[in-house]
Amino acid sequence: MAILLKRSNIIQNIMANSAFMQPMKLSADLEAVVGKGPMARSEVVSKLWVYIKGKNLQDAKDKRIIKNDEALKKIFDGQETVHMMKMAGFLSKHLSK
Repeated sequence: MAILLKRSNIIQNIMANSAFMQPMKLSADLEAVVGKGPMARSEVVSKLWVYIKGKNLQDAKDKRIIKNDEALKKIFDGQETVHMMKMAGFLSKHLSK
């Protein structure tokens, strides 16, 4: 039992120190969509999806395609649509340590 608890603590420490969990500063354009930073990259992505789904910005036929409104266009380099798998590349431009 003690071994399991020790192993669990080690795993939690590794996860807590992950680069995805480090608080990051957000650009003003990104803060306008997800709220005030700093926040972890994983939290930014979660809040971005809440925004996208709340405003019904997913393509009806292909949910992987995001139809950008004016706020998202500022984050996604002015593109009308963006594939969900390319979002991380755009977000990195709006995050700093």
